[in-house]
Amino acid sequence: MALSLRYLLILLATLFLTTEASNFIHSRAAYYPNSDEHGTDVGACGFGSFGATINGGDVSAASDLYRNGVGCGDCYQVRCTNSHYCSDKGVTAVITDSGSGPNTDFILTRRAFGRMAQTKDAAASLLAFGVVDIEYRRVSCSYPNKNITIKIDENSNYPYYLAFALWYQQGDKDITAVQLCETQNFVCKLLDRSYGAVWTTTSPPSGPLSLRMLLSGEDGDESWIVPVNNIPENWKAGETYDTGVQVDV
Repeated sequence: MALSLRYLLILLATLFLTTEASNFIHSRAAYYPNSDEHGTDVGACGFGSFGATINGGDVSAASDLYRNGVGCGDCYQVRCTNSHYCSDKGVTAVITDSGSGPNTDFILTRRAFGRMAQTKDAAASLLAFGVVDIEYRRVSCSYPNKNITIKIDENSNYPYYLAFALWYQQGDKDITAVQLCETQNFVCKLLDRSYGAVWTTTSPPSGPLSLRMLLSGEDGDESWIVPVNNIPENWKAGETYDTGVQVDV
């Protein structure tokens, strides 16, 4: 009986490890220079300086995972596969830019690239390699004590042109559509994804504006989320507005 129980436990452990390993996709990763502490503030997602410092600077450019901007803000667990240098945990990186290298899915900041290693000496070795084999999987983003935040683009021109990016989206779903609605007569307008994570509209609705965001999962599940707080009537370029809501992880 004891032998059978032991065999069962070993079998369950093996199945768990096999399932976990099967969730990862094999690829390669590189890093870009001058990124010891943070990423670039001119990334293709349109996050600006926020995209350089979010997640402590553990950010990445992506090629196919950029997905014409839909992938902006997505989080991935990335770990290199050389057991002599690499940790089992790897690093969680946020997509903030578009870029590609030789057969790579990720171009990490130098900081994030080194954090895949077991030790500082191992990190130095990884950095010397320049490009390493990795495995990755998508994971939920987590921003404790932060709500989804609207950042009005500096190029916005009240009341004729409105552009904004959405910051601090938790979870593992994509924002695939955004609507702006007048709070008085509930007339809504579907916005355009200009580039990256930047949503735009000419002739935006007037008055205080209610935002609606469509969240889409890889399993096909879709749901609309409506923030508690509105964009004020006299919104201003460069300002940030707390929506008062967050996605449950």
